[in-house]
Amino acid sequence: MSSNSGTQRGPGGGAKPVYSKVFRWTKPADLAEQPQTVEVVGTMTEWRRIPLVLDTKTNSWAATLQNIPGNKTHHYMLLLDGKPAQDRNCDGLAMPQGAQEELYAIATARGPRVFMLFAQTK
Repeated sequence: MSSNSGTQRGPGGGAKPVYSKVFRWTKPADLAEQPQTVEVVGTMTEWRRIPLVLDTKTNSWAATLQNIPGNKTHHYMLLLDGKPAQDRNCDGLAMPQGAQEELYAIATARGPRVFMLFAQTK
């Protein structure tokens, strides 16, 4: 995963830090078939599904999200064929906040969780 940071003008003309991030997913060996779709959804997309694109040479999926509000923690999920899936590259796990996050949460031994993205800018 890679990222860049920058600024974006907010209301009133003040500069707001923004962040770019590449989300990647590669099919684990224990998964029988490649999914038809892989998407990322989260607070940084206002819970709209953003598709990842399959690179057949590397057999991995990727998408770059631009202008993510920086200096805050975002909650997100990866969806394989519309179902929540594990992201080994997440920054941590969080308890879902509200109905939207509960909809996408994965089951863990400690209860439902969503992934965290620490969107830090330099």
